[in-house]
Amino acid sequence: MRRSVLFLILSAFGIASAYGQDASVDRGQAVFEAECSRCHVPVDMDARVRTNWSGRTGGDLFNFIRTTMPAETPGSLTNNEYMDVTAFLLQNGGVPIAGVALSAEALTALPITPAAVAATSGDTFEWTAFNGTNAANRYAPLDQINASNVATLIEAWSFDTGPFGPEPESTSVTTPLMVGGRLFLTAGATRNVVALDAISGQMLWMWRPDEGIRFDAAPRKGSGKGLTYYKNNGQETIYVMTPGYYLVALDAASGREIETFGDKGWVDLQQGLRRGPGREDLDIGMSFMPMAVDGVVIAGAAHLVGMRPISASNVKGDIRGFDATTGQLLWTFKTIPEPGEEGYESWLAGAEFTGNAGVWAPMSADEDLGVVFLPVEAATGDRYGGDRPGNNLFSSSTVAVNYKTGEKVWHFQTTHHDVWDWDTPSAPILADLPDGRKTVIQTLKQSHLFLFDRATGTPLFPVEERPVPGTDVPGEWTALTQPFPVKPLPFDRQGFQEDDLVDFTPEILAKAKEAASKFRFSTSVFTPPSLFQDPKDGTEGTLHLPSSTGGSNWEGSAFDPETGLIYVPSRTATSVLSLTHEPDASSMAYIQGGSRTPSVDGIPLVKPPYGRITAIDMTTGDQVWQVVNGDTPAAIKNHPLLQGVDIGRTGKPTRSGLVLTKSLLFAGEGVGGDAVLWAHDKATGDIVARIEMPGTVTGVPMTYMLEDKQYLVMAVSSRGQPASIVALVLP
Repeated sequence: MRRSVLFLILSAFGIASAYGQDASVDRGQAVFEAECSRCHVPVDMDARVRTNWSGRTGGDLFNFIRTTMPAETPGSLTNNEYMDVTAFLLQNGGVPIAGVALSAEALTALPITPAAVAATSGDTFEWTAFNGTNAANRYAPLDQINASNVATLIEAWSFDTGPFGPEPESTSVTTPLMVGGRLFLTAGATRNVVALDAISGQMLWMWRPDEGIRFDAAPRKGSGKGLTYYKNNGQETIYVMTPGYYLVALDAASGREIETFGDKGWVDLQQGLRRGPGREDLDIGMSFMPMAVDGVVIAGAAHLVGMRPISASNVKGDIRGFDATTGQLLWTFKTIPEPGEEGYESWLAGAEFTGNAGVWAPMSADEDLGVVFLPVEAATGDRYGGDRPGNNLFSSSTVAVNYKTGEKVWHFQTTHHDVWDWDTPSAPILADLPDGRKTVIQTLKQSHLFLFDRATGTPLFPVEERPVPGTDVPGEWTALTQPFPVKPLPFDRQGFQEDDLVDFTPEILAKAKEAASKFRFSTSVFTPPSLFQDPKDGTEGTLHLPSSTGGSNWEGSAFDPETGLIYVPSRTATSVLSLTHEPDASSMAYIQGGSRTPSVDGIPLVKPPYGRITAIDMTTGDQVWQVVNGDTPAAIKNHPLLQGVDIGRTGKPTRSGLVLTKSLLFAGEGVGGDAVLWAHDKATGDIVARIEMPGTVTGVPMTYMLEDKQYLVMAVSSRGQPASIVALVLP
């Protein structure tokens, strides 16, 4: 078999050297249009030449085409026609063909080298990770799109995710990557991986997992938030975590599984887990991407939402590092320690019968320190922790781990014994401040922001352990104190008192007081949950700010290394911390249940603004500006109780995704927002442009520079329509 192929290739070289005519680009284009265009487009072939054939020869490409194309009848064209097509594809891929014709001998010997492939005519800036880089700054030093022209942005292309099944996904929260002129993104409920040409939006390849019952049982279905690009010893690799909880390695050039990784490209992340005692089901999955750094791929863990868990016992969210080449397990970091390990003493009743405490958010990494930074979530469950008394390390913490060994370097627990669902929700930002300090910034759901020394974890602004309200829920245990950063001040509202009630009019305030009268108020951001229909006072739970979805959340923040400012998006939405005993639903003593969050005939119970963006100087810890995020929702603006009342611009209780450039801050409104992209002056927060979009910006925007053009790309979604990926450029 191999001898036959070798004979065919050698024969082809012999035939090529005997041709009497030159290879013609023009004739090759005609052949391509007649024989190849039903399956391929020139831009597709351009990308393939650039990514797959650089460093080889024209003869290599000729022989590949001759022995494989057309797909249904390979070898059916004449040798001259194959030479012509080769010349056309090489020129189309940026390899100059002198006089658009070349002798057969010269063509077969022509090197397809990086120098021969047409370079971009301007600077290139790539977006290589979910947050731009592994430092998670979400910053691009680009200024082609600026205040003078941003209002003129037009759509360069859009990509419809509707065909990616098993049925169209109407809401996408993916963030594409751009590397080497290609975009990589996830699409569809089964989490297909797609590569696009970054200039035209044409699809280059796609990969679809088929997980069967693993997909059916997955707790985190959907296209997810994105994937990971990593160049591993010259092998361009895409790593993706599937809904069924596999870690898969794909060739970035072709989309094929890299068979030397794991089991033919797949590592089964369900293997080796510490399961929940007494649980037959396996509640674990992931919607984010892994972290790839310095030869190691680190996989996180996510679970079903823990408001109403069926048991206090659940699978533990261990974090694992794998060899980037082979997929071999290198280490496991136990976020819930075992007897004899550091932190076990903080689980007063032992940690064997609890679970969760995974890392469902994106991570960050510092190669100089050899450290990966883990944002760890709460343990089981989100509202009741009577089964796990103690501070519960390393839940609800930021943890620095040696990414080669899995050994802990430092940790800081931002919530002791979490019963508020204050998961650490976003990648720790590796911020190099203008004064030279290398730091870590952690933004949180409770609207706290902590600044740490990157190497030691020492807080760089004072942190006080302050007394907080205790619980009166039977069987519960709460910490006597919680950590409060003295600086910066909270970037959103905390707790809920009577003066937080909406007061647009006296009538609305009266209705708000009546609605709130059934509940307890929160005296602190750490006021714990209470019982529904509490026998002591008859209340139906505790009104609270922020909600368990923020403050800030997984969308993260943007940091400017030039100015030292961080830009934090947040939402102000009331929640009710209310516990019920439901033995048919859970073996836990209490789970979240009872009343829903009250409103005033649909008007939020809390005063606006409902969404905001805050700029904070991380050198001083001072707030620089704060602006409302979004216009007033139509349902509030047109509410019958507000006829003739000017309530100003309220913003929306949605979660904005940000991307930062040299002069502008771009903000989409997130799920539930309007179909608009906002451009702000990053120095003042002033609105520079309101850019109408074909749908709500539900993915976090990203930007890149390619062939003298800056692109803004984001996932947009419209109710009842398949989500799409949209690219904006200047006219």
